[in-house]
Amino acid sequence: MTDDLAELRRAFTLYPRGVMAVAAQIDGAPVGLAVSAFVSVSLDPPLLALCIDAASRTWPVLSTADTIGVSVLTEEHAWLGRQLASRSRDRFAGATFDQTSRGALLLDGAAARFECRTETVVPGGDHLIVLLRVLSMAADPTRAPLIWHDSEFRAVAPLTPGGAASDRPAASGDARRAGSSRSAAR
Repeated sequence: MTDDLAELRRAFTLYPRGVMAVAAQIDGAPVGLAVSAFVSVSLDPPLLALCIDAASRTWPVLSTADTIGVSVLTEEHAWLGRQLASRSRDRFAGATFDQTSRGALLLDGAAARFECRTETVVPGGDHLIVLLRVLSMAADPTRAPLIWHDSEFRAVAPLTPGGAASDRPAASGDARRAGSSRSAAR
């Protein structure tokens, strides 16, 4: 066992998880970030949780929104996952989002889209645990979600009858250019 933080970060990336666009329209401008720490919490009431880097400069602005859109990125959105995690680019360039009447931004073509209201925010070490109540949602199970695994974006590959992964290619692009796994939650 090691107490090396770099090794711990790497170990955390070995658990595959989806990538979400978290966004809202605030004062006439889109505000958003990419999150890979997402979990469904409850069906009754409908709740989900996100973990967001406590040092995020985007979350303090985004947290002021009446509602927030959480969109599950698909394999075709690998470029957007990197872009939403970037601090130096227009995070929304080239992407199409639908705006709800309450200001949430939902990605066009996402595997699932949730319009949410913040229930509570709890400190969790160097991250914030954000509990969101789902107000409305839509899902398209025919769209394959984008996966964040081992510090790279990957595609979901169905298993063959023998139990091995199929030869389906991984999502395009190398996520290592986007930075560490922490960058996917800024």
